[in-house]
Order: sequence, then structure tokens, then C-alpha cells
Amino acid sequence: MGGIGITASIVLYFVAKRFKVEEDERVLQIEEVLPGANCGACGYRGCHDFATACASADSLDGMYCPGAGAQGMQRIGEIAGLAVSEAVRKVAVVACSGGCEQRPLVRHYDGVLNCSIEAVVGEGETDCPYGCLGWGDCVEACPYDAIHIDKDSGLPVVDYSLCVGCGKCVKACPRSVIELAEVPQGTETTTYVACRNRDKGPLAMKACSVSCIGCGKCTKVCEHEAVKVDHFVASIDSTACVRCGKCEEACPRHSIHSVTTK
Repeated sequence: MGGIGITASIVLYFVAKRFKVEEDERVLQIEEVLPGANCGACGYRGCHDFATACASADSLDGMYCPGAGAQGMQRIGEIAGLAVSEAVRKVAVVACSGGCEQRPLVRHYDGVLNCSIEAVVGEGETDCPYGCLGWGDCVEACPYDAIHIDKDSGLPVVDYSLCVGCGKCVKACPRSVIELAEVPQGTETTTYVACRNRDKGPLAMKACSVSCIGCGKCTKVCEHEAVKVDHFVASIDSTACVRCGKCEEACPRHSIHSVTTK
């Protein structure tokens, strides 16, 4: 048996040598620049696939790793010998500000503490069918440890020093409470509507004291047509928004927030 094992080992060694695939050393160099989170935000299956694609590409247009950021992509461009186009930074924002004090509890959920499961089997513990459920599916999904649940409000809080805008938390939220917002070049601020309640004003007000009621005051003060109201809830086009803050000041429900993403 020992002889068979030795013979098999020798055969496997020579087979491995014979069929060894030489990998472009640039792939390994690019992988060292990447975060190794395999989050898939680049559109590839993981960091190795992205590195391989960069090393073999004729152009890096449309190729971007949020985890590596602009500086990392510049280094990847140097390794690949290709120019890198500037990409707009994106960060996760929590489109719900109805914490424990703003949304009164009307029922008790005693099932599995998981947002996706509760969204299927129940209505949540408040009267708002659009708000955050607070069990932290987004926290579990984040490969960068950039989001956590605040113990006082029960809502997710994003750490912008760690968030790269990979979108994992967005996909994990069953109520689409988390979204990606653009942060234009030259600014560190983004403005968004922290509510997803699409009910008419009276119902929305009953469910949450800071819900958007679709009053339209934000649209009237916006000089850039970046704010619109649809299905009784406002939304902001981050590509048109100039972060002037007028909509935030005009909102009587304090549903519009601006955050600094440094």
C-alpha cells in the first residue's frame, strides 16, 4: 500500500507540472490592492475574477471596485498599464428615521429575529408597513463592518469611514429601507428622504411622527427639480441635487436628512 501511495504521488506531481497554468503576475499584484471581501459590487464573482478581468482588459472603463476606492483603482491602472476613469462614490443611507420613540409598538413579534423572515410571516411590531424591522440583516450582510443597529433607536447606523457602497446591505433589506446615494466629486455630503411610507398623509402620520406625508413643500423650494413626490412620498435625485439644504429646511416632518460621509 505504501508503494502504491508513493507511485500515485509521483504521478500526480508530474501531471501537475505538465498541466500547470501560468498566471499573469499582474493578477496577483492587483489582488493585493483589492479588499478581499468578495462582495461582488464590482459585478464579478469575487476579487480574483475582478483582478483577472483587469489584467486582461483593453480598457478599464466601467470597471470599478468600491472597496479599493479611487486610490486603489489608480494603483490597479498602473499595474495593468491602463487609464482609469473617475467613478462617483456611493454610500448606503437608511431611508427610515422612525425609531422606537417615533413609531409606537402595537404588537409583539416573537419569531426568528431576522428581517427577511418577519417580513414574510408578519407585519412588524409597528403600524408602518414600510419601515425598518431592526433585526440587522443588513449588519450580517456587510463585509466591511460598516453598519450596526443603534441600541436606542433600533435603527441601522452607517459608519461612513468604512462604507464603500458595495450594496450588500441594500440587497439584504426586505423592505428596501437602505439605498445607495451618490456623493458627487468635490463634496462629502449627500441628501436623502429618510422615509418610504407610501400611505396617504393621515395614515402615515398615525404610524410615525417623522414620516413623509407627500405635502410637496420640498419640491416647491428646490430650484434644480431634484425632488419629486410620487405615491405620497418624496424622493431626491442625487445626480441633480446640489446639497443646498433648502428641502431639508422646508420639510415640516423632518423627513429629509443630509449626512456628511467623511
